[in-house]
Amino acid sequence: MSKSEKINYTNPSGFTEFLPGEKRLESYLMDTIRKVYESYGFTPIETPAVERLEVLQAKGNQGDNIIYGISPILPPNKQAEKEQSGKDKSDDNNSEARALKFDQTVPLAAYIARNLNNLTFPFARYQMDVVFRGERAKDGRFRQFRQCDIDVIARRELSLLYDAQMPAIISEIFEAVNIGDFLIRINNRKVLTGFFQSVGVTEDQIKTCVGIVDNLEKIGEVKVKNELEKQGISSEQTEKIIEFINIKGSVDEVLDKLRHLAENISEAEQFKLGVDELETVISGVRNLGVADNRYCIDLSIARGLDYYTGTVYETTLLGHEALGSICSGGRYEELVGTFLGEKMPGVGISIGLTRLMSRLLKADILKSLSATPAQVMVVNLQEDLMPLYLKVSQQLRQAGINVITSFDKRGLGKQFQSADKQGIQFCVIIGADEAAVEKSNLKDLKSGEQIEVSLDKLAEEIQRRLV
Repeated sequence: MSKSEKINYTNPSGFTEFLPGEKRLESYLMDTIRKVYESYGFTPIETPAVERLEVLQAKGNQGDNIIYGISPILPPNKQAEKEQSGKDKSDDNNSEARALKFDQTVPLAAYIARNLNNLTFPFARYQMDVVFRGERAKDGRFRQFRQCDIDVIARRELSLLYDAQMPAIISEIFEAVNIGDFLIRINNRKVLTGFFQSVGVTEDQIKTCVGIVDNLEKIGEVKVKNELEKQGISSEQTEKIIEFINIKGSVDEVLDKLRHLAENISEAEQFKLGVDELETVISGVRNLGVADNRYCIDLSIARGLDYYTGTVYETTLLGHEALGSICSGGRYEELVGTFLGEKMPGVGISIGLTRLMSRLLKADILKSLSATPAQVMVVNLQEDLMPLYLKVSQQLRQAGINVITSFDKRGLGKQFQSADKQGIQFCVIIGADEAAVEKSNLKDLKSGEQIEVSLDKLAEEIQRRLV
């Protein structure tokens, strides 16, 4: 490239780039989520950004996701050498197709297969990696984004109490980040599929019908009816389905109605199993102390993904329903055992952190943090006092206070402006007179107050004011 050519350095569409305050907010949210995950015994793992393409596409795991392929781009001299020889010496395995991971679940399955003998089951892990999808970039949709996932995987059998833990974890996270009122909506896929069976929906129609019902909030009741009838569902069956998914009330009221239905509908084996599982999960949620106003049973929740087989969850921010689900997940039976050929039931939830954060910032529900974690700036009044400024800065750091030392001598007003722009609350001012008597002036940029503090009491005073 010649020097006259202009390089386009704008951000590629759909790939996230945060300003410092936004990145600090992301770190805070991750720390909060991690603390809750670990309090329930989940352990961290990280899988490679790149997987073999055959892994990502195994048994239809790709779904509708567009995968980004990856291959080496040679420097010009190597490219010329390759063209001359017809061979690529840069990679012994360059015939092996590789791609960027599009979610955390397929890589988790591969991770378990690779490390099976080194893991203890049930295996409870959390993962906060970046994933990549080649979908059309738009508001709240990214091609690179961070997911904060947990899953518990077992060999053969997995207690439903793990399903009950998920709403408790969701509740603790969103209460901790203080984003307002939210509602965890719980259902069981067996309840839905069992009901479809009881009204005469055939096995080959059920999968499509579940997906249509799952879109109720997006397309509305009229369109759900139309879509069901397009699939050959009779108007009588459709009315029964709509009436069923509109069952509302308290958790106990909904469970009572489901029990009553289970006793009075035909071919109810699958339906009864789903109701029993739902009762067990709700009992566990209650025993874990989740507040009654934080969860409900919503029979329209299906999670359109085919691999969910039991409990499913979606979380809605009340008053901001247009944001969609802010945390979702459910139970599956076959997904993670793909590479081992054995049944490995699991249950998990996922927080699409990048998407959630961007939407909460846009809705003014969350605000960026200050650009720096520093709480104090030690300003520079004269160069010959720099040894003292460095000493004071270190003393404050050793007391657990984050400090920026101003190395460039500028006007005091400009240093105050710089501190204020970065969100730093306090400035420590030490001139020759203060240094002579081992004192400082402490200026609070928020209130404008300025007080004199002895250097040996400075850390204590700042800590008191930071509370």
